[in-house]
Amino acid sequence: MSITKEKKQALIKDFKVSEKDTGSSEVQIAILTERINNLTEHFKTNKKDNASKLGMMKMVNNRKTLLAYLKRTNPKSYEEIIKKLGLRK
Repeated sequence: MSITKEKKQALIKDFKVSEKDTGSSEVQIAILTERINNLTEHFKTNKKDNASKLGMMKMVNNRKTLLAYLKRTNPKSYEEIIKKLGLRK
């Protein structure tokens, strides 16, 4: 269900803003999107896992908040990350 260390490092490398960036909005959105996609696959086989569904809903809301912040502060970066991740906004 969680992402591997290598996958997380690859996401950080792809979405970082500066050289030592590990926690910018872009990176956080990319990591949350990967975790949400993994949980979506998990729910296809485990339909009654309600505890994980609650956690996934929290992640979706957190990503929504981060996307709203990014849209408000840096619209160009917002458009780029939407296209890279394939989110429908």
